[in-house]
Parts: sequence; structure tokens; C-alpha cells
Amino acid sequence: MLVCLTANHRNASFDLLEKLSVGAPGAAPALVEGSDAVSGAVVLATCNRFEAYLDVAEPLSHEVAAVDRVVKVVSDASGVDAAELRESVNVLTGDAVAEHLFAVSSGLESVVVGEDEIAGQVKRSLLAARESGTTSSNLERLFQRASRTSRGVKTRTALGGAGRSLVRLGLELASSRIRDWADTSVLLVGTGQYAATTVAALRDRGVERITVFSPSGRAPRFALKHGITAVTSLPGGIAAADVVITCTSAQNPVVTPATMPAAGRTLVIDLGLPRNVDPAVATLPDVQLLDLETIRLHAPLPELRAATEAREIVGSAAAEFAAATADAKVSGSVTALRQHMMDTLDAEIARARSRGDSSEKTEQALRHLVSVLLHTPSVRARELAREGDAGRVEDAIEALFGLHPVTRHEVARTDDAAAG
Repeated sequence: MLVCLTANHRNASFDLLEKLSVGAPGAAPALVEGSDAVSGAVVLATCNRFEAYLDVAEPLSHEVAAVDRVVKVVSDASGVDAAELRESVNVLTGDAVAEHLFAVSSGLESVVVGEDEIAGQVKRSLLAARESGTTSSNLERLFQRASRTSRGVKTRTALGGAGRSLVRLGLELASSRIRDWADTSVLLVGTGQYAATTVAALRDRGVERITVFSPSGRAPRFALKHGITAVTSLPGGIAAADVVITCTSAQNPVVTPATMPAAGRTLVIDLGLPRNVDPAVATLPDVQLLDLETIRLHAPLPELRAATEAREIVGSAAAEFAAATADAKVSGSVTALRQHMMDTLDAEIARARSRGDSSEKTEQALRHLVSVLLHTPSVRARELAREGDAGRVEDAIEALFGLHPVTRHEVARTDDAAAG
């Protein structure tokens, strides 16, 4: 059973999300190790959301235990009060988990609807789970389908077009304060992927004077790669800039009142999470601070048609995933029934051959008959599973034939033996 705990910009404060973004990403191993309820975990922590996707064993009591475990582990890792965390997360189960993740990876649940960065973040969260050994076959299927869905939304709708990222929205909001971008000098603090996106967005607006500072010392290499100028002094870089844009992965604020010049009008855009700019900077004279909270409040409404089309794609993908998941729930029982019928048929054919009563045409006819007889219960089993009654299928086959579901491992082992 799939379970998702989600805290995002709609139901949690940015202060809470900031703390979670620091401690939560490394919590996945602790969610799985030593747990009888949780067999897999993938943690997604971005600038506007925290989510834990879990593969949980049934029954319902295991779901409750898994949720409690996530709250405790993530609370310990991030320093967030457990009661506050529990109040800030929504819990999704079953089919709702797939539809939610597909919408998230497609940018439909972001601060800026249709943002480009989230699909990569979802993919990287799965890679991190693989590296830490916390993923599972169910979570693999879920996240791989999410990636395919987000690509479909991007190629089939106008939702994910250029200009809908947080970087570009921040610059769009800043434009009301900038007379002429071509005559504006910008200091970039950070050298990661967001920084590269920012350079491209600035050049699209005609900015020519771009400098970069890196707390980790990577500025010279980044500057050479992107054709800009590196600075070694943060206060000096800020003093020479009209606009300062921060997007580093530093755990503590980089821009503080102490780094700001004594005079000069400066616009500071903080795209970092954790925040890169001390909130006290906003109290300084002639300084304007535009942070993620402000960007969220001013995020434009999505293009109605594109969002509607994207929702339809997500809904269809989620329905298909739910159907496949339901089929998988009964496939072991159906496989066990098919093997039982075929094994019984093989035994009868072998006895007939020993008496000299068998012919090739008769054997083909009997095998066809068994396949026909299996067709209706197989179809009905899938129908019941999609209606949420997979348990009835397992119980019926066990009660009538004394058979238990065949696992994928057992199927593979049987196939290997047959091939040998």
C-alpha cells in the first residue's frame, strides 16, 4: 500500500518547510530500517514542499504506525516539533498517492504552476533512495510513471513553457522596480543549477553586467563557464550591484546586515531554501527584499486551458496506474490458479500418453479449453481488484483450491527451471 505525507506551501509555513529541507532529505534510511510496516521510502524536499512516499504493508494499523514513524524520524532530523509537523502534513493513501505525485512532478502543485525544476527534483529523490537502498518495486513503478507523466504534460501542453520557473517569476516581480534591465548590474550569489538558470533568465531580459560570488569558492569556474565576472568579496560585490540574487545551498544566511553597504539602493531577491538572506536585511534603509514567501503570494494564476489539459493527462495516468496496481494485487493468485490448472492438465496428458490414448491435436484442444476456462475468472479477478476487492479473489482461490498467491520471485524461479 502506498502512503504519502505531504507538507507544502498550501498547508505549511515557509519557516517549517525551510527546516524540513535541511534535515528531512537524509531521513529515508531511518524510515525503513528496523520497521515491519515500511518496506520502502522516498523523501522529496524542495523549496516549497516536503513529502515522504512510503511502501507500507497492510493492514490499516501499519499505515498508522508508518505515519507516526515518519513524524518522529523527520522531527528528530529537522528539529521541527512533532506535534507541529503532524498538524502540517496531509496523509494520502492508495490511488490518491499516484495522482498527487503525478501532479507534483508535472508542476501542477508548485508555487508557480508549471515550473520546470520540479520534475528533476522528483527524479533526483528517487535516485537518492536507490543510493541509500530505501526504494521498493512499488515506489520504482510509481516514480518512473511520474516522470513519464511529467514529460507528457510538458510535450502536450503549454504549461511547462519557458518563463514559469521561480527564477523567472522573481525577475518578473522585480521588473516593477527596475527601469531598464540592460542598464542594471546584478550580483549572483551561488553557482548551482538555479544560478545557471538565473544567468539565462537575466540575459533574456538584456542584462549584460553580471557578477558572481560563491561562499564555497566556486565562483571563478562558474564565471568562466558562463562568461561573467567572479568577485571574491561579498560586501564589495553587493556595493557594486543594483540587484542581488541569492540561490545557494548554504545552511545559514549568507547575506546579512553586516554584508550590506552603508548606502545605496539595492534590491535583494532571495531564491534560497533555507533562506540565504537574513530577514533583518529588509529593515535596512534603501533595501528591498523579495523572498520566496512574497513570490508565492504574487504567483500568477495558471493558464486555464493548459492547466485543464495537464490535469486530464495526470488523471488518465493515475487511473492507468491504479488499474495496473490493482491487476498486480491479484496477479499472484491468478498465476497460482493458472499453474494449478496447467499442472493438472499436464498430469492428465502424461497419464493418457502412458496408456497410448493421447494425440497432438487432442492435447492442443485440451490446452485451449483450459485457457478458455481461465479467461472469465481472470477477467473477473481484475475487475474485483479495480473495485478494491482484491482480497476476495485471494480468499476465493485459497478456499476453493487451497492455493496461495505466487510471488514474482517464484514466477521467475519457475521460468528459469523451465528454461533449464
